[in-house]
Amino acid sequence: MADCIFCKIAAGEIPSTTLYEDADVRVIFDIAPASLGHAVILPKTHAANVFELPDETLQKAALVAKKVGAAMVEAFHSDGLNVLQNNGEAAGQTVFHYHVHLIPRYHDDGVGITWKQGSADGALLKEKADLIARLVK
Repeated sequence: MADCIFCKIAAGEIPSTTLYEDADVRVIFDIAPASLGHAVILPKTHAANVFELPDETLQKAALVAKKVGAAMVEAFHSDGLNVLQNNGEAAGQTVFHYHVHLIPRYHDDGVGITWKQGSADGALLKEKADLIARLVK
């Protein structure tokens, strides 16, 4: 997509610090990191979100997250790693090109990727589970 900044970065048209690259994806350090070592996996083909992404690209992104994420934990000596992907503005997506965040986590790092636990309505969830099961078939 001509006006997509992540397409341009993935294609090498905009400079970035690349951790990993192959024919399908480029992994770069985020220029506005949540924590030390925060990186982003960018597919080289455009899809706005996970729902538009070809299955093969999704599988590749997951495998790259596993491989690069493990190397990042070792390199940064982090205490954990968030593998995070947002779909839609309400979910926190700000660039509408599918991407996966790899965010090294450190004890007491203050990074806010948590939420207050709520309570579940069992009857409503059962109804929605039945609906989703029908929709998925």
